[in-house]
Amino acid sequence: MKFSTQVKPISYLKSHAAEIVKDISENREPLLITQNGEAKLVVMDVKSYEEQEETLALLKILALGNREIEQGKFRNVEDVFAELDKVDH
Repeated sequence: MKFSTQVKPISYLKSHAAEIVKDISENREPLLITQNGEAKLVVMDVKSYEEQEETLALLKILALGNREIEQGKFRNVEDVFAELDKVDH
């Protein structure tokens, strides 16, 4: 994630919560909150969060598929289609 201008201290979050909600909802850019100069949390809109969760879920499925391929747990596509043809007829 890039945080070019969207880095604010926790005191800003406390005093500008409504403005932050409006800005993040409109521009969909996350806001990095710092405490004592250290990054502590990210504030983001719900739509972006849901999209990120969907992306992570898909990546997990792909990783699982790759692991199964590495373990030899797969079938040739020709065999699968031949079996489907038998079932279909």
